[in-house]
Amino acid sequence: MTKMSDISKKTETELISLVQTARETIRTERFKDKFSRKSSVITGAKRDVARALTALNADRHNKDVK
Repeated sequence: MTKMSDISKKTETELISLVQTARETIRTERFKDKFSRKSSVITGAKRDVARALTALNADRHNKDVK
C-alpha cells in the first residue's frame, strides 16, 4: 500500500502505471483459489487505485482551472 504523500509526488504516467498494476493485482487475487486468496492484498490494491485516481483527477482539474 502506498501513502498519499508518495502518490502526490508521482507524475501522471507513473500514476497511470500504478493504477494498471494495482488493477492487475486485484484481478489475479480475485481469481485465485478460495483458500490462497488474501483479502488484505485486494483491499490495499483497491486503496492504491482510489488514491492514484484521486491524484490524477486533482491534477487534471488544477490544469483546467489555471
